[in-house]
Amino acid sequence: MIRHIVMWKFRRDLEQNPLDVAREMKERLESLRGKIDGLNSIEVGINCRESKSSYDAVLIADFASWEALDSYKTSPLHVPISEYCKSCREARVDVDYEI
Repeated sequence: MIRHIVMWKFRRDLEQNPLDVAREMKERLESLRGKIDGLNSIEVGINCRESKSSYDAVLIADFASWEALDSYKTSPLHVPISEYCKSCREARVDVDYEI
């Protein structure tokens, strides 16, 4: 199994504040649960304690295989969410590893 972790820091110059963007990302991403083959679990956490080094939200998703992760990234269900995120983010970091 593959664990996919992504953290985002959202831009501060948007009409939406970072908390609202994080809530939107959570709703959109977690709506994918049960809709993409090989996506075993998905959870989005919203940061509750801001600091200079903190990010606004984190995605933790488990996939059946590397191929399932690759399919998720190009899924027509995921791509619009990714495009929305790209338009809102200031920074993004990720880690993928086998569990």
